[in-house]
Amino acid sequence: MHTKIFIPQGHLGQRVYLALAVAAFLAVFAAWLLMTGLGLVDASFLPSPGATITAGQELLAQHDFIKDIGISTYRVLAGFLISAAIAVPIGLMIGTYAPLNALIEPLMSFVRYLPATAFIPLFILWIGIDESEKVAIIIMGSLPQLLLMVAVDVSKVSHDLVEVSYTLGTKPSHVLWKVILPASLPHIVDSLRMVLGWAWTYVIVAEMVGASAGIGYMMIQSQRMLNVGNIFVGLLTIGLLGLFFDFLFKAVQKIFFSWSEN
Repeated sequence: MHTKIFIPQGHLGQRVYLALAVAAFLAVFAAWLLMTGLGLVDASFLPSPGATITAGQELLAQHDFIKDIGISTYRVLAGFLISAAIAVPIGLMIGTYAPLNALIEPLMSFVRYLPATAFIPLFILWIGIDESEKVAIIIMGSLPQLLLMVAVDVSKVSHDLVEVSYTLGTKPSHVLWKVILPASLPHIVDSLRMVLGWAWTYVIVAEMVGASAGIGYMMIQSQRMLNVGNIFVGLLTIGLLGLFFDFLFKAVQKIFFSWSEN
């Protein structure tokens, strides 16, 4: 059994994978419980699991934390979906056609190195401090990365597959939609999953400036009040939301693209 598991690019059964994943979470929780229970770390810097649960209950009961979660989720999904709607078709084109690649790819490579947080002052001046500004920050951080990732996914489609399609009578104008898009779609979905995770980091930064609601706003307010328990609640909430969307994307891949695993 060990020889089948511990090999380069080996595969695990679903039960083994789940057991190892649960063990990792339990190990982190046990370390957290041990450090706080034995007083190895001051409670002002690291609250206990019990104190964090209590802080979460108070946020839900007294501070309308559900509303903050909903607002942050809306901002992330709005920015992400707009980025995907732009990046996927353009990424398909520049990954397929060399002239478009030469025209757009260097520019996007330049833009992706610009930190999205550096645009916050400009976006406040240009757009204001309403929802559009926060969504724009997420788009600025997500779109260039996703566009280039989609282009790479498309460029990895085997050239032999394209040549075979020509042999079978496919017109050059139809190759993109009939061959390249279906072949690259599983990888594009995986790229979307990765970029959605990054979008959550941008929304927290966006909500720390000029916001009146959201998880990031709650966390910065808690920092000012030295309420570390609330900050941990915010971190854990983002992690759980991220896991939910991660599993959602994996389920989509398993349902629609199970053939790609082979």
